Amino acid sequence: MFFCLFFQVMLNQTPVTEFLLLGVTDIQVLQPVLFVVFLATYIVSVAGNAAVLMVVVSDPRLHSPMYFFLGNLSCLDICYSTVTLPKMLENFLSTHKAISFSGCISQLHFFHFMGSTESMLLAVMGFDRFVAICKPLHYPLIMSHQVCFQMATTVWIIGFFHALLHSVMTSRLNFCGSNHIQHFFCDVKPLLELACGSTDLNEWLLNTVTGTFAIGPFFLTLLSYAYVIIYLLFKTHSCSMLHKALSTCVSHFMVVVLFYAPVVFTYIRPATGSSVEQERIIAIMYSVVTPVLNPLIYTLRNKEVKGALRRGIRRRL
Repeated sequence: MFFCLFFQVMLNQTPVTEFLLLGVTDIQVLQPVLFVVFLATYIVSVAGNAAVLMVVVSDPRLHSPMYFFLGNLSCLDICYSTVTLPKMLENFLSTHKAISFSGCISQLHFFHFMGSTESMLLAVMGFDRFVAICKPLHYPLIMSHQVCFQMATTVWIIGFFHALLHSVMTSRLNFCGSNHIQHFFCDVKPLLELACGSTDLNEWLLNTVTGTFAIGPFFLTLLSYAYVIIYLLFKTHSCSMLHKALSTCVSHFMVVVLFYAPVVFTYIRPATGSSVEQERIIAIMYSVVTPVLNPLIYTLRNKEVKGALRRGIRRRL
């Protein structure tokens, strides 16, 4: 509510008072089917991530840096899907698929807030695995509770201000023509296509700043894993020990690939030149599919999380 009022009062100096979200498809017969599919996806996403967050908080065996960051990731994924999916579900059942100007800018802000924070958090989780495997004797000192809290707080704060940059700059544009957004949520690229006047600065910020937030953490994550692999190859002579060490990283690396691949594909390209259908499919991948798969990956591949879930279920029966 605060952001809606803030953007409406301070920044909305444009003839356009609302936008129309054209959604995933304009085929009316598919709308009820897609509503059921995405509603089920949203329920699974929230329930799965909430379950992971619950066991991480409640089970003392999971009170370690790795699971502290996993709890942050689950919280982010709940918020990430909640930014876009409820409005999408509403529009499936509505003939007037409108969103107010301030609501659109607020959605853009929180979408980039959650996305950039998750991007940096994944890099922090990669660093945590690097320290745990390559510096095991110094791990309790380097990744102390205070340091972990400071790292998590820092990425949340940086993510917020990165998103604020885009939301303020986008809200200052003039929208004097069409108000039809070729997307199922408000994002910078579709809004730039509707703006009147020059959008060069906005496009530069999108390609440079957001590109850096996508490529930078991804590169740091790959660098952490490169050090881990080199360390294990030279220091570990047992195949079983090598497999055990790498298995602790597999879940995180799968999440990294699922998240970064579509994000990098979307935000390192120019604002024009790609098809609308392509943009929508990619957006569904990182805003809908990834938050659903993350808890499944961690629970199916992580024995400690599976054990904590079983213990939690038994206590409630």
